[in-house]
Amino acid sequence: MSGLDLVVLAVYLAGSIGLGLWMGRSQRSATDYFLGSRTLPWTLVALSVVATETSTLTVISVPGLAYHGDMTFLQLAFGYVIGRIVIAVVLLPSYFRGESETAYSFLGQRFGRAPQATASVMFLITRVLADGVRLFATAIPLALITGWSYPICILIIGAVTVLYTYVGGIRSVVWLDSVQLVLYISGAVIALWIVTTVVGGWSGITGALPAEKLAIIDLGLDEGWSGLFSGGYKLPAALLGGAFLSMASHGTDQLLVQRLLSTRGLRQAQMALIASGFIVVLQFLLFLMLGSALAVFYEGAAIPTDQVFPRYILEGLPPGLSGLLLAAIFAAAMSTLSSSLNSLASSTIFDLFRPRRGSSDADRSGDGDGLRRGRLTTLFWAGVLVGGAMLFRSTDNPVVELGLSIASVTYGGFLGTFLLGRFTTRPGPRAAVAALLTGVVTAGALILFTGIFWVWLVPFGCATSFATGLILSRVPGFEPTAQP
Repeated sequence: MSGLDLVVLAVYLAGSIGLGLWMGRSQRSATDYFLGSRTLPWTLVALSVVATETSTLTVISVPGLAYHGDMTFLQLAFGYVIGRIVIAVVLLPSYFRGESETAYSFLGQRFGRAPQATASVMFLITRVLADGVRLFATAIPLALITGWSYPICILIIGAVTVLYTYVGGIRSVVWLDSVQLVLYISGAVIALWIVTTVVGGWSGITGALPAEKLAIIDLGLDEGWSGLFSGGYKLPAALLGGAFLSMASHGTDQLLVQRLLSTRGLRQAQMALIASGFIVVLQFLLFLMLGSALAVFYEGAAIPTDQVFPRYILEGLPPGLSGLLLAAIFAAAMSTLSSSLNSLASSTIFDLFRPRRGSSDADRSGDGDGLRRGRLTTLFWAGVLVGGAMLFRSTDNPVVELGLSIASVTYGGFLGTFLLGRFTTRPGPRAAVAALLTGVVTAGALILFTGIFWVWLVPFGCATSFATGLILSRVPGFEPTAQP
């Protein structure tokens, strides 16, 4: 890595810290810190949603999927758009009828505090595991470049990110997410332009690769019903699995719902959510095209999936641009990590430790206690996330699929319970908790004891959760109780 590359990377990291500190200068309460006083524009929120869900997994892993396989991963993004439209119509209005501070406030309003707290604890555990994978993934290119160990790389990334997240809260996170999105998309576009120029343009790529490697649609008709469940991104599985995954992640995951709650109202939240879906489709297409171009550039050499793009950054780009692309990888990682820290802290404060009455009013009045608690909780979760990332050393699977699999284990139970609260009136708090846990256990059993492809975990978990709640609502002791 050249000196110019180091200068580019250092300027980016210093600029991120500076902007974050500047954006956090006016924080006065927990509502400011976690929700930006509900005044953030939908355009920035849409970009932040995309940057948050993208992470380093997408930047370094998706090109590798196209390098070793084809472009059918894009079908999953088509399902994402469908899922976001459903959530925008079905669940978002429920969040804006009151003044929900987290995604799990809805469960508290509908079922009581026990389901809200249970969902929050499960979110905290899953988020630490999933984002531990993401943070580990970011250490891969840094370790390749520097020769440092993974733990040292993870510590550096975590320390830089926590500086601006600790001070700036959600406002600095959303603004920096938007900047980071532009950076890593620009970096990918530049890399694609350079590599396609080297291999003779897109016509050179289509001429060098068999047609099946450039396929986007796979109906899965040649493998029968068993093929839909065993693996690969077949269209029915990708559309259904992608839609359910997006409904769960963008409708029940505090990491993403928190951004929607920081907008100026329901209409803006809906616009941000739906727009983010179409941006993700274009983003996936860009990274898959890059992977196909790299397959021609490297002539199909045996390179691990998660090292294809990092290797090109080191070997195929001129000085300065390598630093820009490395900064882009950092940008993707930092956007997700900062969002995770803020959402973990907000769920901890609002769902678990907030007094039942009165604290919201205190926070809105400018009481600094909520702000101090929020910042201290952010530091705590930063330590947990960094420690969790250090548990990973290597993986035989692409990290993008590993991270999505971890999240999918709980997503089905969450979505089924949220839909139970939205469309039924009979199940009580015990039924809601049982429904949530049953959905999670079902998805966990499927991934441990069957060969089912991960995209089916959310649909099966959701159906099991919803059915459990309906059945238990007829059992004495599981009926509704007085709200706390």
